Amino acid sequence: MRPIEVVDRLGRWSSGRGPLYVLLAARLRQLIDDGELPPGVLLPPDRALAAALAVGRTTVVAAYDLLRAEGRIARRQGSGTRVAGVPSDAPAEDAPVDPIFLDSLEARDDHVLLAVCAAPGDPPPQLADAFTAIAPELGRITDDIGYYPYGHPELRAALADRYTARGVPTAYEQILVTNGGQQALSLLAHALLSPGDQVLVEAPTYPGALEVFREEGGVLRGLPVGLEGLEAAVRERRPALAYVIPTYQNPTGAVMSTLARQRVANVGIPVIEDEVPADLGFPGAERPVPMAAYGASVISIGSLSKSIWGGLRIGWIRAAPPLINRLARLRAVHDLGGNVPSQLAAVHLLPLLDGPDLPRTLKARHDHLHGLLTAALPNWEIPSVTGGQCLWVRLPHGDGVSFAQTALRHGLAVLPGAGLDVTGAGDPYIRLHFRARPTDLTEAVHRLARAWSAYHPPAGRLHPRAVIAI
Repeated sequence: MRPIEVVDRLGRWSSGRGPLYVLLAARLRQLIDDGELPPGVLLPPDRALAAALAVGRTTVVAAYDLLRAEGRIARRQGSGTRVAGVPSDAPAEDAPVDPIFLDSLEARDDHVLLAVCAAPGDPPPQLADAFTAIAPELGRITDDIGYYPYGHPELRAALADRYTARGVPTAYEQILVTNGGQQALSLLAHALLSPGDQVLVEAPTYPGALEVFREEGGVLRGLPVGLEGLEAAVRERRPALAYVIPTYQNPTGAVMSTLARQRVANVGIPVIEDEVPADLGFPGAERPVPMAAYGASVISIGSLSKSIWGGLRIGWIRAAPPLINRLARLRAVHDLGGNVPSQLAAVHLLPLLDGPDLPRTLKARHDHLHGLLTAALPNWEIPSVTGGQCLWVRLPHGDGVSFAQTALRHGLAVLPGAGLDVTGAGDPYIRLHFRARPTDLTEAVHRLARAWSAYHPPAGRLHPRAVIAI
């Protein structure tokens, strides 16, 4: 098992109290006992794991020694360190280990700031108002079992009307409501991919999408942000589909031009257009027409998780009716349909996407974080953005994986760039989001500065200053 795979599984191992070797041993113990590191798995060598975690080799050696004394691992000269048990040459089945998913699954530590997953932590007051408004409607429901695999008709109609108003004529039959944008991606990957199919993605891109495509056996091929070179890649590789975030791209914040949208929309293969960040523009930013306006093969997905609140679990897919029908059949097998009260409330919340409050809040928090970062860490490359929720930051030396470990020991969770870029060019980057409260953003910058002062990059991780073209 490669060191980076173990690092991904460790999560926030160093954020507790006590010596680092005890904390590391405790997290490895949990992974072994839970079966995530099954018997026979070869663990990384001391030096390799220490470099990946940005700790001294003695920390890893001491942790391994504790686990060996407990009988959980075996260390033999010439054969390395293995999880105790009957060795097996069969590959272990990997559970999703993307840091975003680990961040959602792990218990929150009060002293750790900036969760890896970028989403609003405070639901708007209108959320409670929306549920109050639908109470009478719920009271009038009769002769309705509440199963809607396609989504509730009122929300489907409201979403279709919103696409039409944005320049994409859309019928009710072209909308499927899902339990968030992640389920939308999962359904599409299951429907459109077979093991071994190639998927063209931006490098870097949203790591949750990469995990979904890998889960279906897709082979990921990275192109520059905006899918530059897409036509040639389609001719040479014959991919099954492409995935793109054209508006306030995650993590770079880039916005595709109209000409580029037209080019991608007519490339001749299914294109998943992720519009989840599209409603996160700053005041005065012009909202581009969705890519679906330019080509019938474009499949759009959206969500209220980033614009309203993640706990609402409302997402959707806009596509041709035959694909929507197929997706609804797949979806019905798993959950028969989403939460009806939440969908009815979402009808009342959709107008918030076009209101002034969210853009003003986003810009204020972006400016707050960007200003503090450039003052405290002037050697970092920190481009500003015009919308979205993330900053794509390039470190002057070292790598994002090992620095994220150092930051965690200073009570700060950041997302390393390596997991967002399938080409391997994301190593020098980290992703920071600005959705937190201003006081938390201020404290986060203080902790980042302290972590950077304490950071010692592993040998061989000093990278050139040239910025990778995106």
